[in-house]
Amino acid sequence: MFAEIIINSNARALNRIFDYIVPVVLEKQVQIGSRVLVPFGKSSKVEDGFVIGLKENSQFANKEIVEINQKESLTEENMILAKLMARKYFCNLSDCIKLMLPPGTGGKKLENRAKEKTGLFVFLKKEKDEIDFLIQTKQLKSEKHVRVAQFLCENDGIYKPDLEVLTQVSHAILKTMEKNGIIEMVEKPIQRNPFASKTIERDEPRLLTKEQQDCFYPIAEDIEENQYSKNLIFGITGSRKN
Repeated sequence: MFAEIIINSNARALNRIFDYIVPVVLEKQVQIGSRVLVPFGKSSKVEDGFVIGLKENSQFANKEIVEINQKESLTEENMILAKLMARKYFCNLSDCIKLMLPPGTGGKKLENRAKEKTGLFVFLKKEKDEIDFLIQTKQLKSEKHVRVAQFLCENDGIYKPDLEVLTQVSHAILKTMEKNGIIEMVEKPIQRNPFASKTIERDEPRLLTKEQQDCFYPIAEDIEENQYSKNLIFGITGSRKN
């Protein structure tokens, strides 16, 4: 299998496709949209690139893909859109592709990319029925241990600092429960929601002036009746006719 790759570069000379061999061990992972590292030119360093096509034969490929970055890969639909954008706006394909990447991950150098924030999340290692049995038989008798276990029965997979605050237990308590096989702590990416702490109020509909009503309602009526036609609106500059 061979991959058609565009190098992540602003250079106009590199705004073309390069063929690379897909190693057998990577054939099941590679797909259109994959972000990859490949050897390029005479340098010993690898370059960042994106797979924009796959094929069975190539007359030009003589180097192999080194690595696939699964976390920062895109979809085939993204690649189709990027090609359309590049043709329409006469720009580098790689620039269009980078617009679809998460902020901070478009750079070529790995050390300069924004790092994904991770944290410890707490999960139960036993079924809810087992937890109930351990509590009833006094095998799990510490008040704090019981509090954590019961909380996780309803809220499994919670961020560790949040669990400590909500159940009022310390890190030592959780470590003891982990040692006893009641819970496990797993490091996972933290999904950031910029609107989590914000209350966004919807704007109230604004009342139209008499002149705006005269323009708007006839057009709205035509649309409701599926009568689509051109309408020319007259008005002074800056009156928001568009």
